[in-house]
Amino acid sequence: METSQTKNNSKEILDYEAVNKENVKSQIFEIRGYRVMLDKDIANYFGVTTSNLNKAMKRNIKRFPKSFCFQLTKEECSRFQFGILNGPRGSNIKYLPYVYTEQGFEVIALVFS
Repeated sequence: METSQTKNNSKEILDYEAVNKENVKSQIFEIRGYRVMLDKDIANYFGVTTSNLNKAMKRNIKRFPKSFCFQLTKEECSRFQFGILNGPRGSNIKYLPYVYTEQGFEVIALVFS
């Protein structure tokens, strides 16, 4: 029985895609003095929707002080030109995005594990 579990665990590990470090570096921004990533980029890494990522954060809000996660303002979105406010038809956002610091990313990883 253990060998089949070990084989399944090995298979699961092999199914994960390698993360491109340069791609990750291009998704890190400095905002309000913090190095952060957009919620949509983090959701992509976990294979969940942005909505579900933020719902998980809100369900565990006590684990996310403002230095771990915060919502951007319209001005910040415009200043950093994320391309999320002026996208093609049908891609406009309803809500301002959240950003997560390195510590926030670690906590969200624990929430999804």
